[in-house]
Amino acid sequence: MNLALFDFDGTITHNDTFSLFLKFSLDRKTQLVGGIRLAPYIAGYKLGWVTDKTIRTKLCQIGYVGYDANSLKDMGQEFAKKVLPTCVRENALERILWHKEQGDQIVVVSASLGVYLESWCHSLGLDVICNQLEIHNGILTGHFIDGDCGYLEKVNRIKNKYDLTQYPTIYAYGDTPNDYAMLELAHKKYYRWQEID
Repeated sequence: MNLALFDFDGTITHNDTFSLFLKFSLDRKTQLVGGIRLAPYIAGYKLGWVTDKTIRTKLCQIGYVGYDANSLKDMGQEFAKKVLPTCVRENALERILWHKEQGDQIVVVSASLGVYLESWCHSLGLDVICNQLEIHNGILTGHFIDGDCGYLEKVNRIKNKYDLTQYPTIYAYGDTPNDYAMLELAHKKYYRWQEID
């Protein structure tokens, strides 16, 4: 059995599902207030001064603090059923199914939110490592459990969950610098669906 590691947004999907889910799950007022509060960070991101990791963290702190955890879970399942299928690249799904036919262990490793990503992955029989929102007494705190699952943290979580020496061949698929460290784990690396050395 080999191991196949897939990034989600931009690799399996043709767009960013994190921002789509924010629009899906947050009311208009929260979106407007959040947009105003995030404006300096977004400007900094566009200028290269702020990372996408910081943006994700701030978005969740502003958008989900005080949110009912069960309500968001229900929204996540609805989003996974109704919206995610329209976002998935056909070639990505074909590649996932090919790995399944080979009997490979398939893991989606993403900085997206588990509240919707887990439901989609489990429906296909895939493992998932992703951002988990912290819950206290049934209410979201707006923080991630164990921090943001991007960049080197993807590698840390993969190594914590899987013994990489047990896999004859490791495949990895990514599309941004966020995935470089994960790609370095692989014998066969695919960046934006092109095999690289």
